Amino acid sequence: MATSNSISTRFLVISDTHGNTNIQLPSIAVDVVIHCGDLTEHSKLCEFKSTVDLLRKIKAPLKIVIAGNHDFSLDLPMFKKKIADVRPPLEDDLVKREYGDAGEVKRLLQSENAKSAGIVYLEEGTHTFTLANGARLKVYASPYTPSKADWGFEYDPQQEEHNWSIDNDTDIVITHGPPKGVLDYTNSKRAGSPGLFAAVARARPRMHCFGHIHEAWGAKQVVWREEISEMSSHFTDIDNDASTSYDSLAAIHPRKFDGPDEEVNKVKILRQLREQRYCLAGRMAESGQTLFVNAAMEGEEERVPWVVEIALPKADS
Repeated sequence: MATSNSISTRFLVISDTHGNTNIQLPSIAVDVVIHCGDLTEHSKLCEFKSTVDLLRKIKAPLKIVIAGNHDFSLDLPMFKKKIADVRPPLEDDLVKREYGDAGEVKRLLQSENAKSAGIVYLEEGTHTFTLANGARLKVYASPYTPSKADWGFEYDPQQEEHNWSIDNDTDIVITHGPPKGVLDYTNSKRAGSPGLFAAVARARPRMHCFGHIHEAWGAKQVVWREEISEMSSHFTDIDNDASTSYDSLAAIHPRKFDGPDEEVNKVKILRQLREQRYCLAGRMAESGQTLFVNAAMEGEEERVPWVVEIALPKADS
């Protein structure tokens, strides 16, 4: 809840658009847009340009963007490796036409054209903003996900955990992948990072938003236990009885074993979401709570962007 020393700030959160420009965006005014990565499907230059055009259409003073594993041309060591590993070798002109020169995509996202639209591309680390509404926003951003595949911004979780350096006064954590145990369930297993969960549990930001796991679209308001365990885990550190789950794919799409009333209710919910073109993630996070948002737009089942309101400190306080 906003106070005399804070400002209510509205966020639009999306992720995993994968170059799709046909997303139905809401007309509601927001202060900040957050894109949690996978701007593209194949990391091609034309896809990045299409995503910039998509973001330009959204009316917001600030549009924060991070990379995802599909955006491998932003991960220069991986980009160079993937090009070098192709057999027979690719012609330089073809690489330049499809992907641009090394560093060209980053220059595109940091160009005057992008800046004029309010787009700010963040690399891993802590960043602070003074917003147009007078609020101060501190975010931690990271594109890294645990995997041994051949994509961008990945680390091998069997070798060592990634270093998630999240300050305790961070307002929002923006990562491409989820923490282990929260909105990270695939069709067969949990795919989030345990180290990321532990770092977020210690820092307790107002919101942690991400994507990557398309099947786990949804939002959950987590109430933390007073003390975080030494071996931090979603089993031990979340007060699940006091926490609140908002919409998920299972909550808005009819399922095989739904009763008639439940199916009718889900049809009404989905119709409403289509009309307003966003899903509201409940109340603003209070002290000792974190709102987790999986905003993945890609997937077989229909979903919409998330809108979240958070009380941020005034920039001059």
